[in-house]
Amino acid sequence: MPEPAGTPGTDLYDRLVTARDIRGRYRDELDPGLAYRVGAAFTELTGADAVAVAHDMRESSPRLADALAQGVLDQGADVVDAGLGSTDYLHYVSGRMGIPGAMVTAGCAPAPYNGIRLCRRGAVAVAEGTGLDVLRRRLREPRPALTDRPGSVLPARDLDGYAEHLRALVDLTDIRPLKVVVDAGNGMAGLTAPLVLDHPSVELVPLHLDLDGTFPHRPADPRAPDALAGLRERVQESGADLGLAFDGDGDGCVAVDERGHPVPPGAVIALVAGRELARRPGAAVVHDLITPTPAIEAIKEAGGIPVRSRTGPEAIKSLMAEQDAAFGGAHCGRCYFRDFWYADTGMLTALHLLAELGGSGRELSELVARHDRYVSSGAVDVPVPDAAAALRRVAHHFASRGAELDHLDGVSGEFTDGTWFNVRTCDTRDPSPAAAVRVHVEAGTVAAMERLRDGVVGVVSAGR
Repeated sequence: MPEPAGTPGTDLYDRLVTARDIRGRYRDELDPGLAYRVGAAFTELTGADAVAVAHDMRESSPRLADALAQGVLDQGADVVDAGLGSTDYLHYVSGRMGIPGAMVTAGCAPAPYNGIRLCRRGAVAVAEGTGLDVLRRRLREPRPALTDRPGSVLPARDLDGYAEHLRALVDLTDIRPLKVVVDAGNGMAGLTAPLVLDHPSVELVPLHLDLDGTFPHRPADPRAPDALAGLRERVQESGADLGLAFDGDGDGCVAVDERGHPVPPGAVIALVAGRELARRPGAAVVHDLITPTPAIEAIKEAGGIPVRSRTGPEAIKSLMAEQDAAFGGAHCGRCYFRDFWYADTGMLTALHLLAELGGSGRELSELVARHDRYVSSGAVDVPVPDAAAALRRVAHHFASRGAELDHLDGVSGEFTDGTWFNVRTCDTRDPSPAAAVRVHVEAGTVAAMERLRDGVVGVVSAGR
């Protein structure tokens, strides 16, 4: 197999192998040669006898998946060829078969990019500290020698089994008729959503279901500015009860209500957590430390035990397994399920929203209203020359002003009136010498949020 485009050095591998996946511009940074080496190194890392491989609809994905699979085969392991599918479909295959998996996708990244996400058996994520750091080092070393007995390719396409597994976890038997607009954004949900959400009481109104890795209609990330414009318009035009927008690789979902208004991520977590706790009263529910307050309050009201986590899917999933949690939620609205190997799946989130809405007799906006009582700043990224120094400034400044601080993930501070902030480093993949810190703030009013946000950003920026 050819080597990756150019001569990769330390800087390139550091850029491509992030804390959570492998990602870069196709051909310029990530090409079949590098995908081959990832497959070989991942097989060596896991010692697996078989690796599941799936890919999304980007034009380059089949070529990268074939090269990665060849790297697995040349190390003597079998390739379970899961074919075209979403990231949560790959997690289903890994979980059901108990084997590691590799998904060729760039997730929410723009069309010129592609990437590889890896998991150990049972859909356990491979990230920094759990294998990607080792993989980064091995990619700099000579390519592993070929085995004398290459593995075999085992076809294992099972989208129907994936859909049946998800549908079995949420009872839609007695829901009222619902009209639902599904915006796949030309991503993998165009393939999976019609299978998973198929139900006699659900009328699906399709929007951009055709698979097209150039993303001609909206960004792959439905949270991007104006990405929901088409969905909101279609919901209002069609008189739908709900709108769902999925990301490029089909595992993330955002919702809009019957008015076309975006549903706050905290409200999604609150609604789904309540349903999962109804099945497992008193169970733990993991949430990251910037999850909106209404979601945490809803967990307590439903009898659950909220458990605070660092940000990031790996941290949430690991803590869920440790706590035997029924459910996990991230501030962005991602939902993680014990019954799905602690992995996140927007399709299961969507099923829960359909069940909650269809069984309530109320509009989605009514269900959401009680979980939308606070004002969040969202993510505010601030470039700084020294991120560690910026965090020290924040801790010193706000400790002297009465904030109760902790350092679970960056610096968090809470005040007696319930307002809080978090400042932590973030990976912007920006090649400039400046680092970036990410600020989140929540308060009871817009004015209070803006005051605290501006104050925190001012302290962060003081060293520039």
